[in-house]
Amino acid sequence: MAGSSELAAEAGAQATSRGGNAVDAAIAAILVSMTTEPAVLGVGAGGFVTILPAGGDPITIDGYIEMPGRGLPPRRKGAGCRHVTIGYGGGLSTVVGPGSVGTPGALAALEQASRLYGRLAWATLLEPAIDRARRGFPLPHASHDYLVHSHEEIFGWDPASHATLHDDDGRLRRPGDRIVIKHLADSLEALARGTEVLYRGALGAHIADEVQARGGLLTRADLEAYRPVTRPALAARLGAWSLSTNPPPAVGGLVLAGMLRLMEGRARSGWTADEVGFLADVQEAVLAFRAERFADTADLAAEAEALLGVSGLDALRALLGSPSTAQASAVDSEGAACSISVSSGYGSGMMPSGTGIWLNNCLGELELNPGGLHSDPPGTRLRSNMAPTVGRRDDGAVLAIASPGADRITTALLQVLVGLINAGMPLAQAVRSPRLHIELSDEGTSAAYEAGLPVDGLPHRLRRFDGLSMFFGGVGVAVRSPDGDMRAASDPRRAGGAAVVRPNG
Repeated sequence: MAGSSELAAEAGAQATSRGGNAVDAAIAAILVSMTTEPAVLGVGAGGFVTILPAGGDPITIDGYIEMPGRGLPPRRKGAGCRHVTIGYGGGLSTVVGPGSVGTPGALAALEQASRLYGRLAWATLLEPAIDRARRGFPLPHASHDYLVHSHEEIFGWDPASHATLHDDDGRLRRPGDRIVIKHLADSLEALARGTEVLYRGALGAHIADEVQARGGLLTRADLEAYRPVTRPALAARLGAWSLSTNPPPAVGGLVLAGMLRLMEGRARSGWTADEVGFLADVQEAVLAFRAERFADTADLAAEAEALLGVSGLDALRALLGSPSTAQASAVDSEGAACSISVSSGYGSGMMPSGTGIWLNNCLGELELNPGGLHSDPPGTRLRSNMAPTVGRRDDGAVLAIASPGADRITTALLQVLVGLINAGMPLAQAVRSPRLHIELSDEGTSAAYEAGLPVDGLPHRLRRFDGLSMFFGGVGVAVRSPDGDMRAASDPRRAGGAAVVRPNG
């Protein structure tokens, strides 16, 4: 299995060694990530679980964020928000504070996946996360790299957040410094008895009441009404692989499927200058389609059909008129696969008193709320870039793959899958190879890229990253071959972790 950190991978391996399957391993790993990657992720997140059962059809459990505000008067909209600009990724604007908090669903989805497809008890899966929360953990490099650009703007206004991430002299803690999040272990122990305590119990009531008192929209009624939704996964094809990813109302899976369709048969010799040019064209066309056709549509299904029905790049162009995420991917000896992606957005900065739980700012992710802040009615599922993906090759091999990275998620997954499947790269090479991401803005189109790609022929403005950068995601992938051999690779961009546990231990 592959996770976003060594601690996460260890938790997944522990679940497997205790008799768990791929679903158990991925859940245990992502729960540790949600506990031990402060600022990047938290328990108050949303997410998706895509599962390929050994003998069944692939499904996705949607536990993403919902628009809150049930029972509140319209005048409350727009309150409790702090508009900030942070330096991460070259600079971006977002909205934080209590008013940016959406109804979290990741824990509900994880518990449902455990109940329906796992083998180990839910409480058992939470044990590694509880242990890490109780004993403390080293601040990860990924968290520090993000905090350098955001700790004051996002995590400096809330006293509990600030105290957790800074020393007694007010200095941001360094990578490797021991972090203990007060009260988090107690909250996780309560959640180990069932997520009802969050959605219809005392923990959730306390969180909702405090968000309300500080000007946000989240109510007890929002938490009580939340339910994870199970949907058939979205099908895609690349080479001999049948892939399954996140379906609408998320848009990440649609974008990935559209790009995969256009990359069929390409880059068989790797990323030559010609293939990098074609990759840039594919990214630009699909991302432009998303911006133009997905943003304000009331019929996402029709637009998805148009994207997935194109026969080539020219046909797609003819249709156009002009962090903070973590992942876990696992396969098992029986041929099942599970891929999980969860996100807290950029983080609201809010930690309700006595909980140790950081809440999301997904309402404040401006690129995913094209109608504007607080524009959707309560209960609306927000859109997401996340695209946890599983696949089965015609000969019986299986894979699970996912990545964090906001709008770079789909382009990161695309390049790893094309390198692995079309070019036949070894697993680690496919993950490590330098990446390209086309950026669309009002100022024009630019190409962000890592050193080593032949980009001189691109007509775009170029934005070079000298080394491997977390900006381009943090892909984790696990593969089981038909003969039972299992391999996993994690992305050096995120200092992830991978573990393989044989069926006999």
